Amino acid sequence: MTFADHVLKFYRSLDLSGTKLPPGVDVLNPYQDSAAFDLTEKFFRKFYSDNDPRRIIIGINPGRFGGGTTGIPFTDSIRLETNCGIPNNLAKKQELSSDFIYRMIDAYGGPAKFYGRHFISSVSPLGFTQDGKNLNYYDIRELQSALETFIISSLRKQIAFGISTEIAFCLGEGDNYKNLNAWNKKEELFNEIVPLPHPRFIMQYRRKRLDEFIALYADRLR
Repeated sequence: MTFADHVLKFYRSLDLSGTKLPPGVDVLNPYQDSAAFDLTEKFFRKFYSDNDPRRIIIGINPGRFGGGTTGIPFTDSIRLETNCGIPNNLAKKQELSSDFIYRMIDAYGGPAKFYGRHFISSVSPLGFTQDGKNLNYYDIRELQSALETFIISSLRKQIAFGISTEIAFCLGEGDNYKNLNAWNKKEELFNEIVPLPHPRFIMQYRRKRLDEFIALYADRLR
């Protein structure tokens, strides 16, 4: 099996139907939609049809206009088409985190070079909404508790793709890093977790320093 085969099998298996979630919380699972999964498969077949090891970059959880729609972490419908060369009929809505990630990927050397060395995921590979708005897994304590087994199991399964356990990169220096670091100390998944400023934080609050943060990412990821 190639790296892509492992990823696609994992995505097909994702299911939270047996998990008791807090009232009003809905799950974003694009892998249950045949059109979205077709795009996911095209992406991973294009960039991951090999058995090369990768280092993992771990976000929070997919959002409505990025990975929650396309099935590809931090990749909105616009970047999927313009940067990755995969045409799609999805509504062309820009997602801020995706905007930053692909600016960074371009600076790194482009999608082929970047994805040949890295795999982007999330603490929770499935996303959440409440009242039609994006919800982080840690926004509600009961949600985080309900997801802990799913999260740790998902990380272990992804390591088995061929992920290096020497170092992992965490997107977010606050709650996401705190939680991931705590789970890592208990479960011993990675030797080291390196936090990075979250793309959305950069684009919303530090946009004037965009080039500085792109250089920071490139330096740490290399």
